[in-house]
Amino acid sequence: MGFRTPRLADLDVGEWRSLPYLDRIRPLALHWVDHGFGTPGAVHLLYAAKTAVYAAGGLAVVAATPGLGGLAHLGSWWAAPVAYQKLAVWTLLWEVLGLGCGSGPLSSHFVPPVGAFLHWARPGTVRLPPWPGRVPFTGGTRRGAADVLLYAAVAAAAVWLLCSPAGRDGMLPRVPVAALAAALALLGLRDRTVFLAARGEHHGLALVLFLFPAADLVPALKLLMAALWWGAATSKLNRHFPFVVAVMVSNSPLQRWRRVKRAFYRHPPDDLRPSRTAVLAAHTGTAVEYAVPLVLLLSRGGTATAAALAVIVLFHLHILSTVPMGVPLEWNVFFVYSALVLFGRYAAVGPTALHSPLPAAVLLVCLVGVPVLGNLRPDLVSFLPSMRYYAGNWPTSLWCFRRGAEGRLDAGVAKAAALPVDQVAALYGRENAELLLHLGLAWRSLHSHGRALNGLLPRAVGDPDAYDVRDGETVAGAVLGWNFGDGHLHGEQLLRAVQERCGFAPGELRVVALESQPVHRRCQHYRILDAADGTVEEGCVDVADMTGRQPWLDGPGSTVPVRPACPAAAGARG
Repeated sequence: MGFRTPRLADLDVGEWRSLPYLDRIRPLALHWVDHGFGTPGAVHLLYAAKTAVYAAGGLAVVAATPGLGGLAHLGSWWAAPVAYQKLAVWTLLWEVLGLGCGSGPLSSHFVPPVGAFLHWARPGTVRLPPWPGRVPFTGGTRRGAADVLLYAAVAAAAVWLLCSPAGRDGMLPRVPVAALAAALALLGLRDRTVFLAARGEHHGLALVLFLFPAADLVPALKLLMAALWWGAATSKLNRHFPFVVAVMVSNSPLQRWRRVKRAFYRHPPDDLRPSRTAVLAAHTGTAVEYAVPLVLLLSRGGTATAAALAVIVLFHLHILSTVPMGVPLEWNVFFVYSALVLFGRYAAVGPTALHSPLPAAVLLVCLVGVPVLGNLRPDLVSFLPSMRYYAGNWPTSLWCFRRGAEGRLDAGVAKAAALPVDQVAALYGRENAELLLHLGLAWRSLHSHGRALNGLLPRAVGDPDAYDVRDGETVAGAVLGWNFGDGHLHGEQLLRAVQERCGFAPGELRVVALESQPVHRRCQHYRILDAADGTVEEGCVDVADMTGRQPWLDGPGSTVPVRPACPAAAGARG
């Protein structure tokens, strides 16, 4: 790996391109085990610099608040309520501009490295309303002037708050907080992509909590943080998460030892299922996310609180060090800050200090009701408000363009940037672009859901070698301006929007859409969609079957056994 060039697999590209699809995936999956994405050093430096700018910018904005005393008096105000509120708003603004999660080369944004604000401030681009048939004035998929104005209103309201002094109660004034919350909600009804990018389940809910009495702020925020940790931990009680752990370790820029990386797989290069080491690491991380927040909630300072804070800070620093795909780096920095403020500085304030019934009801609905629904019916709720974070149980898709048809997507859809294959080709050449995109597909294949997608591919297109296969994430990143692991953003709704603009003939564009696993079922619902003809096939695949296979599906066959769709999932239209 060089400072400016990626470390690519040592292959004869001409010979590699002549191989069948799954045979092309195999050497790249093996390459990932030892080298991860082969990210250039300059890219890791870019992410480190961007995270530093986020932190420094947030401190500078808060320090400018009248009455706090500036950076020279940081020790006296770093944990003040208004400082926490402003850093939360700063983080929301950073994310809604697309500078945080889902940015840069590790999210298929190369040139430019950010798509979100370039896309969402441009009329004519694609938007995806969450309930177009149920909420008036939200239909259609074309971004208009009203959508751009709403987006500008969100940014303006955030800047207004960042420039506001604290009120008499030491908190941000309620009117601009309400204005930002209302603008974000209205924009979310017009385009769910922007709402998800703003991390509505975290920062959006925090805005609502800022509207309640100051005495309820700390206990309410403590419950919010604990719920995020526990929701993430609960989502990892599955057979998918050990696969995620192995893949993350392979991609960590700090882990250089090939032997350590391979220890997370059973028997490379022949068996790339997660090893006992990966399973133990996965369970250890889950235990930390359950136990440590509980200690933080129940302790009131002293040794127990200090030890728990040290563990949770190290936990998030470890996540940062792996630079995971999707790059939720700033979000983890904010978690560290939140832990130190809420459970360190205000350790003496317990969750029972929350006395007002209204914030308690809001928290109950958002932190219990929505995640429960999302885990029982993942087709109805995004994995983000469902709190199924980096656990491997995400909705996913493969987009298959018949050779020569992908260019119509580029020509027919208004976008802020070229398709990823063209972005990479401009940097490293066309052959290397295909290698890098297939390396992303190999990353997907190393997960349990990727093995299901590979097995369903022949059912979708017959001959995969007649198609250019793209991960749905890369399509969403180009067409929607943002992508962060939510397959609902590149499912049937996006396919319909693309078809309206491009008019693909039957068989020219097929999509394999795989839903998340419901918590009470042992299977995952899938749909095979044709841009022109709609649903071609749907059914379910067993998770146990996927976790027992290799990324290239050696052994039982190149396809996967399927069965009829589960009754609760048969109506899924992601």
